[in-house]
Amino acid sequence: MTVNILQLWLPIVLGTLFAWITSALLHMLVKHHNSDYQRLTNEDEVMDAVRNGSPSVGIHTYPYCIDMNEMKDEAVQERFKKGPVGLLTVLPNGMPNMGKLVSQQIGYFLVGCFLIAYCTTLALEPGAPYMTVFRFVASVGFLAFGWGVIPFSIWFGHMWTMTAKYLLDALIYGLIVAGTFAWLWPAAV
Repeated sequence: MTVNILQLWLPIVLGTLFAWITSALLHMLVKHHNSDYQRLTNEDEVMDAVRNGSPSVGIHTYPYCIDMNEMKDEAVQERFKKGPVGLLTVLPNGMPNMGKLVSQQIGYFLVGCFLIAYCTTLALEPGAPYMTVFRFVASVGFLAFGWGVIPFSIWFGHMWTMTAKYLLDALIYGLIVAGTFAWLWPAAV
C-alpha cells in the first residue's frame, strides 16, 4: 500500500505556512542575511553611472564577454586584469512590490513541499514511524530548499558565508517541514 499525494494535502499546506513563517522570522528578526550585502563607498556616483547607462532590467556582466573564445583576445584579458569584474543585477525602479515578493516566496515553499510530498509517496508507506518520515523529509527538504544555491558561490561570486547561511536556512526549513509531515503522516490502514 502506498500513500497518495492527495493524502498529504494538509502537511503540504501547513509545511508551506510553517516554512514561510520561519523564513519571515529569520529575515525580519534574526536578520542574519543583512551582513551579506556591502555598501559602496561611492554609491551615489555608481548609481549615477549606472543610471546614465540606462541598463535594462536583468543581469549584466562586466567586462562583458559572451563567449569563452573572446578570452583569448588580449584586449579582453586586459579589461579583466584592470577590473573591476562583476555582475550587476538591475531591478525595476521603485519600492519593491512586497505583495508580489511574498506571494512568490509562498509559492516557492508550496512547490517545494509538493515535490517533497511526491518523493515521500515513492519512498514511505502509510504508518511509517515518525523518525523515519522525519529523517527522509528533512533530507529531501534540505536538498529542495538549499542545495541549488551552491553554484552561485562557484560561478557568480556570492560569498561562501552567504551560501552557508542559505544552506542553514534550508536545513531549518527542511526540519520544520519534516516535523509537519511526520506529525501528519497517514496511519497504516
